[in-house]
This record gives sequence, structure tokens and C-alpha cells, in this order.
Amino acid sequence: MDPQTRIVARAARDRLGEGPIWVPERAWLFWVDIEAPALNWLDLSDGATGRRTFPEPLGWIIPRAGRRDFVVGLKSGFATYDLEADRLVPIGDPEPDYPDNRLNDAKVDFAGRIWAGSMHQAETTVAGALHRLDPDLTWQRMDGEYGVANGPTFSLDGRVIYHSDSAARTVYAFDLAADGTLSGKRAFLRFPDDWGWPDGMTTDAEGCLWIAHWGGGRISRLDPEGRLMRVVPLPAPNITSCAFAGEELDRLFVTSAARGAEDVPEAGALFELDVGVVGLPPRAFGG
Repeated sequence: MDPQTRIVARAARDRLGEGPIWVPERAWLFWVDIEAPALNWLDLSDGATGRRTFPEPLGWIIPRAGRRDFVVGLKSGFATYDLEADRLVPIGDPEPDYPDNRLNDAKVDFAGRIWAGSMHQAETTVAGALHRLDPDLTWQRMDGEYGVANGPTFSLDGRVIYHSDSAARTVYAFDLAADGTLSGKRAFLRFPDDWGWPDGMTTDAEGCLWIAHWGGGRISRLDPEGRLMRVVPLPAPNITSCAFAGEELDRLFVTSAARGAEDVPEAGALFELDVGVVGLPPRAFGG
């Protein structure tokens, strides 16, 4: 393993680690284990870790601006979650007609809206979509049909949203208007078979995308035109997402999954990388 890559020490490994997010107000990195299901956190000040079990599959967690609680994406839909009280309060289900779906991966745009994908939990039906949750806690379906909707991230100016259908090995780009409407859907990047499948993504301060490769054992950095700039191999096959964290946003944390790689000791680990670039400040949900 590259000397600039380390495995975060903790007792558990993740069945399906996902959704890392830096919360500077707490100085903690949060991420989820969708299939445990559980919420994980890492205190960057002292390396202490924690884990809280959930009653149903948990796709992501996002802080709320000016509040101590979070918004989370569950199999049953959107909810708020108070970590200190360990209390879930439902907001609503964006897909009541798809009871076998669950929410999967989300990010906040520059206007404080959450963009969240969904997928058929058993991955046997193309039933996923891209939803937008607004600060007034209303939502709407923005795009479909996805096999596995994954990895939202945004361009440096916030005018483009990138979103994947992992099952189709394709990262799409959309033009994102100030009012939250989408237009100009196009294929930004198609993964060759030997790359695996595109999973979670983040954007760095130079406007380049970092994309996790499920089945590819790596993360890749691509410029805004989709040109491959860099590859960082990792000692686990199923790499799921990544996020910059720390006071200087110079620590890149990468999640992975033990699912399908139970015989690989590093599978399901949380990795920390020094990649020589910094990320963008994280955004909280505006509602």
C-alpha cells in the first residue's frame, strides 16, 4: 500500500461503507454502513471512532444548517435524526409506489437543497431515480430510470451536477439552474469494463472529480472535461465513496465494502489518503 495511504484503526469493518461527510462544527467525519445498518463517525482530533445501529438501511447523513440534528436517507424515505437523543422523525417517502427501493447517496448543492438517488434494494430491477429535497421539506423526482443511482457531486461553480447510474457504468452531467431545474443531460464518462462501476464522488478545489470504483480497487481523478488525471490504487476491490475533511480540507477519506470481498482483510476499511490537493467546504441542508 502507498505510504501516503493509511487504514483508520477501528474494531469493525463495513459491510457496505458509503457517504462520507465532514462536519466541521463537530470536527467529525461521518459515514454509513448501509447494510449493517449503522452510522459511523471519526473524531479527527484524537482518532476516536463510534458506531450507532439503525433500524433500517441507511443510505446517507447530512447536517442541517444551524441545527444539531441531521437529515438521513432511509429505505422508508427522508427523515431527521438527532444523534444525541438517538431519535428518528420521518419527513416522507419520495417513492411510495416502490416499496422495494431505498435511498442511496446524496449531496447538498449551493442553494442548500439535497439531491438524493434511489435504487431497487435487491438490484434486480431498474427502478431508481434522482430526487431533490428542498429546504421547505418538499421533494420532487428529477430524473430516472436508474439501475443504481449514485454519487452526486457538483462543478466548481455549482452550475453542473454529476450523477451516476452505476449499473450502466455511466456518469451523467446535467446543467443545474438557480431554481433547481435540470437540463442538458449528457454522458460525462462511461467506465470501461476493467474500471469496474462508478460509485460515490467528490469535487476538489481545482474543479476535478474524484470517483470511487466499485469492483475496480481504486479512486480516479478526472478534470471537468472527463480526462483521466490520476489513479490511486487501494487494497480493497469495492471502493464506494470519498470526501475531503479536516481543518484544511486536505485529508481525503475513502469508504469501501466487505460485501463480495469477505476474504480481503482490507475490504470494508476506511482509508485516509494524502493526495496533495484540497477539497471544497462541505454544505449543510438549508431546511
